[in-house]
Amino acid sequence: MKILGLVCSPRKAGNTEILVEAALSGAREKGAQTEWVCVADKQISPCDACGACAVDGICVIEDDMQEIYQKLELADGIIFGTPVYFLNVSAQAKAVMDRTYACYRTGKLRGKVAGAAVAVRRVGAGQVLSLLYSWFTAQRMITVGGCIGYGLEKGDVREGTGGGPGSTALGEAKSLGKAMVGMVHRIAH
Repeated sequence: MKILGLVCSPRKAGNTEILVEAALSGAREKGAQTEWVCVADKQISPCDACGACAVDGICVIEDDMQEIYQKLELADGIIFGTPVYFLNVSAQAKAVMDRTYACYRTGKLRGKVAGAAVAVRRVGAGQVLSLLYSWFTAQRMITVGGCIGYGLEKGDVREGTGGGPGSTALGEAKSLGKAMVGMVHRIAH
């Protein structure tokens, strides 16, 4: 079983990355193999609405998204991490989401387990979680929930609260990773 973490923040080693790594740690504790990709290191063009993927599900834009497509297809579960930017996902996250239209056309993400990791300073986490859950649903993925980490400076989520009453950001993240592994096992049996 493989769980992929996508860190869609332009801020390396920041709160989004910390949350995704904590979720992957929870998945590893339950026996999963994990891998993470930092989208900030990648050149990902926006979707240009050319429609070519409607024919065969293959995006014709040659950039680093081609590598991410392969990783998405090989993963049993995907943790999608983004910071909240102006009450929405980051531009990097939106580019990845838009480019998965090619996957939507062929159902390549259908049945994969999905979870969201959202880093936020103050407001917008619920809205971004809702957006990600809707995207997972559109792709016909199986959503197991998400985690929220509050903080402004790099590393604040290590000590910060989570989205639930009495929860910590890292506790929620680890629980997300464990829940993903549990769901992948349930689906496989």
